[in-house]
Amino acid sequence: MPIDLAIHDWPLPYVAQLHERKLSDIDLVVIHCTELPDMKVTREFGERVHYPQLGTGNSGHYYIEESGAVHRFVPNERVANHTVGYNTRSIGIEVFNVGRYPNWGDSKHQQFTVPYTKEQIAALLALLRRLRAEIPSLRYIAGHEDLDTRLEPAKDDPTIMLRRRQDPGPLFPWNEIVPAAGLDRLRVSP
Repeated sequence: MPIDLAIHDWPLPYVAQLHERKLSDIDLVVIHCTELPDMKVTREFGERVHYPQLGTGNSGHYYIEESGAVHRFVPNERVANHTVGYNTRSIGIEVFNVGRYPNWGDSKHQQFTVPYTKEQIAALLALLRRLRAEIPSLRYIAGHEDLDTRLEPAKDDPTIMLRRRQDPGPLFPWNEIVPAAGLDRLRVSP
């Protein structure tokens, strides 16, 4: 049964350099929030080459705007660089939210204050249903914060250690998403 969801293809310029994989290798969806001010900056960040030897950068597969519009930056058959140690087995979904922007590393600015919109959550659930239909091997869902538990010194006080990744953050409605997604939440111990 097809899932009614408009996905706007917007491939990154280096997508052909990303490693290919079989869909059956994918068993995990990782949810992120952009922690950037808008989709223009988010796109610019995705286009930046962070790995010159490969000619690629950091990005997710899908991006969901506040309005619920869904963009595909990387096809499912390609490995996007979004979660260290989990990229080859996962689909990365970035849900737009300013998060802690622009103070990610400041110990006094670690609160997420902007809730996700109803449109974003509806689009995310539709996308998850579609991915489950297209990729039968999907079993797990996690937040970036569930998988990357590394600490780093705060920029304003290096004696304070902060979680490196905190997305999608405390305002993300896991209690709604996990049961509706039909996937098990995956977490690692710090």
